[in-house]
Amino acid sequence: MVYRDKGYGARSKVYDATMRRGTRAGPIDVWERMQNARISRKRAPIERAFAVLKRVFKAGHMLVTTLSRVRVKMFFSCLCFNLMQAIAIGKQAGTGIGSRLDWTRK
Repeated sequence: MVYRDKGYGARSKVYDATMRRGTRAGPIDVWERMQNARISRKRAPIERAFAVLKRVFKAGHMLVTTLSRVRVKMFFSCLCFNLMQAIAIGKQAGTGIGSRLDWTRK
């Protein structure tokens, strides 16, 4: 199954779960809206990770020039994202490192 936007032009060989878009000539119907809602629920958790990497860790555009340096930058961006998630989960559960760290105290 492939979850993607209309921006990808190639056809897939598996079930195509591409979100539909309306145009001025023809808006999407009720069934396509329902399908878009189902696809959106599946895509949202994954898209959130990419949004945080781009917004918080500035990983949307690389200023480094070689592929190996881009890999290192992305590795550390993903590592920081995972640490941030672990702290947040620990705070919610009341256990782990997240509950012992209080960023609001001075």
